[in-house]
Amino acid sequence: MSKKTKDNVKDPLIFETAYRRDTAAHLDEEIEKRYPGKYHEQELLTEYPTVYIIDNQGKQSNYKEDYTVYVGETIDIQRRTLEHLDADPETRQDWEELRNAKNAHMFVIGHEHFNKSLALDIENRMMQYLSSVDVISKLNNRRENAQRKYYTSDEFIPIFNRIWDKLGENKKYHNLFPPRRILEKSAIFKASPFNKLTDEQAMAKRKILKTVEQALATDQTGQLVLVTGEAGAGKTVLMSNIFYELAKQDHLNAVMMVNHPQQLKVYQQIVKKLGIGDDETVIKPTHFINKYDEDHKVDVAFIDEAHLLWTQQNQGYHGHGNNQLLDILKRAKVVLAVYDHKQVLTADEIMENEDWQHLKRLAGDKVIRLKNQMRIAASDETIRWIRDFVDQRRIYPIPVDDSYDLQIFDDPRAMEQAIARFNAEDHGHGISRMVATFDWKYSSSKPKDGSYWCVSEGNWSMPWNLQLKSNVKKINGVKYSDLSWAEQPHTIHEIGSTYTVQGFDLNHVGVVIGPSVKYRDGKVIFDPGASANKKAVQRRTMKDHSKQRFGEQLLHNELNVLLTRGVHGLYLHAVDPQLQAALKRAAMGKR
Repeated sequence: MSKKTKDNVKDPLIFETAYRRDTAAHLDEEIEKRYPGKYHEQELLTEYPTVYIIDNQGKQSNYKEDYTVYVGETIDIQRRTLEHLDADPETRQDWEELRNAKNAHMFVIGHEHFNKSLALDIENRMMQYLSSVDVISKLNNRRENAQRKYYTSDEFIPIFNRIWDKLGENKKYHNLFPPRRILEKSAIFKASPFNKLTDEQAMAKRKILKTVEQALATDQTGQLVLVTGEAGAGKTVLMSNIFYELAKQDHLNAVMMVNHPQQLKVYQQIVKKLGIGDDETVIKPTHFINKYDEDHKVDVAFIDEAHLLWTQQNQGYHGHGNNQLLDILKRAKVVLAVYDHKQVLTADEIMENEDWQHLKRLAGDKVIRLKNQMRIAASDETIRWIRDFVDQRRIYPIPVDDSYDLQIFDDPRAMEQAIARFNAEDHGHGISRMVATFDWKYSSSKPKDGSYWCVSEGNWSMPWNLQLKSNVKKINGVKYSDLSWAEQPHTIHEIGSTYTVQGFDLNHVGVVIGPSVKYRDGKVIFDPGASANKKAVQRRTMKDHSKQRFGEQLLHNELNVLLTRGVHGLYLHAVDPQLQAALKRAAMGKR
């Protein structure tokens, strides 16, 4: 019998074998030899549900190991392995490659408490973790199997954790099964389609898939589904999950659009690693509008962060509708769009009320609002404090919260050092970063003196994002250019903006609140005149030819995005003396 660990979970059985036909034909005998006289252990691997992992290490480059991996679940491991070796290669190239591989290898995992539902959940979570492992370039599994509730569902997480940790104990496979805490902080892990959905997300998914099915069956065009909710409500996870389910269907053409360059990289990694598309599967909206027309439509168009779409023509967009979302609707049978008014950041993204009402009429009852806060691991009181600061523009005493690290810093240098210490945890995989409101000049062109555009106060400064270069071209075999800004290790020495961190989770975030956010007469105010963000404070020509400014609204949204990045901690420093004093009083429990 397997022993219990300190978390009161019994050890799994992990049987290793070569992935070849001669070993598969005698798999039951091999298991019996491995566990002589231990009939219970033998039965757990041959008569009960098991999860299995097949891996093949390709040619090792100068940078990394390179694995192809398949994850599965079965109630008959010998029969299923022989099917993979004999039948599957006839219809699937990936299985043919595994069959012909010289060094392919298999783990068979059993546990006393495995039933069908628990084994499927373990398989699904294994996909989530393995899809975030750098040394895996291809991960094969054509299904998403997250289960709802079942008798042993409360044991799912501790059993999975023990399985993963035990797999990683073998130094030979340490890179294939690195520490969980490293993977859990990666952007691809957090956006993974294998995240287990909440009840709220699962209900939304069922409604959305039913809408897609009905629209495709009746050959509709321009059916709109709007997914709304504040930052951290789980919108991206829901979209990623549905996108994976539809994109892996060969008969269906699904395209994901992202206007945010950093989030675009994450989806491109997911598509490439899971083999569910090509270079045209994840693209920017303008490219989509130029590629497709009303005579050549896609089945389903996904738009993550649709609030970043342009709503007027500019140098990069000359659509007929003067609104990217309206143009996309003409080019797809179904459009699934994530939209959050509080994350609109520039004047050319402002949605005129007439257009917004038109979109709501198109969506009808297909407007889905996610209400649960899933990013910030804090008490309700702390989340309320952040919302009061941003939305009500009031600063109340900071609540005591043992689960969330909220601090006010007098010195931005000390805050930078604290963030760097958190980021140094887990060998630099902490993904904690400094960010700032866009109140200091920045341009894609370097200053004439050859220095950097910086965020500064007194004798302290940090270069703005996307300026420093790394001498290392790859990390664990992954190109730096394929990683999001926050995942590139050298960017700990830069300070991020909404343009590099919107849509992403950070472990701890240090926010330098610049002079565009002030505190006067007991209330937070926004000063567009102190902002360097021209796209936020410039005038916008409306349809009636009037020229309007939305600076205060957009600076409010900018602060909202920055203050809702930190999963475990939020550090604040304000340049405005009165705002800094108000924050210091709040930290001492005073108003």
